[in-house]
Amino acid sequence: MSPGTPSTSEQRAGEPQGLRIGGPAPDFTLRDQFGQDVTLSSYRGSKAVALLFYPYAFSGVCTGEMGQVRDRLAEFMTFDTEVLAISCDPMFSLRAFADADGLNFPLLSDFWPHGEVSRSFEVFDEATGAPRRSSYVIDREGAIRWAVHNAMPQGRDLDEHLRQLTAAAL
Repeated sequence: MSPGTPSTSEQRAGEPQGLRIGGPAPDFTLRDQFGQDVTLSSYRGSKAVALLFYPYAFSGVCTGEMGQVRDRLAEFMTFDTEVLAISCDPMFSLRAFADADGLNFPLLSDFWPHGEVSRSFEVFDEATGAPRRSSYVIDREGAIRWAVHNAMPQGRDLDEHLRQLTAAAL
């Protein structure tokens, strides 16, 4: 369990417990910044997926991070890999964020039911109402291959994310 991740006894009743490396990733369907549904399981059998949970559109660290992903998008999104960024911001805010910063990859809204997907991945911060900066790499079969929770207050190590994503695509 990573720092900042609640222990089993601290989790609320009914919340998923014990996501593990090698276990199945919770499936979801969320709307992107264009209002299109994106379903995690639709990548099963074809692509490995990097899920990048981030707290807030337009915040300093998140803006910088998403800009770095944009700048390296060809490395993240290939025939074998995909990147999906998830926050609890409303779809229309994500559209404005994408337009303002030229973010041309899926920004998914976990706005309603508020934080449901973030909770299923055990990264929702009840105190802030937003996901903690966390990442998962899901392989082509839908299994979690790598995760890092709340360990990146100043941003992600994109080189490590790309290594893990590439390995999961093999």
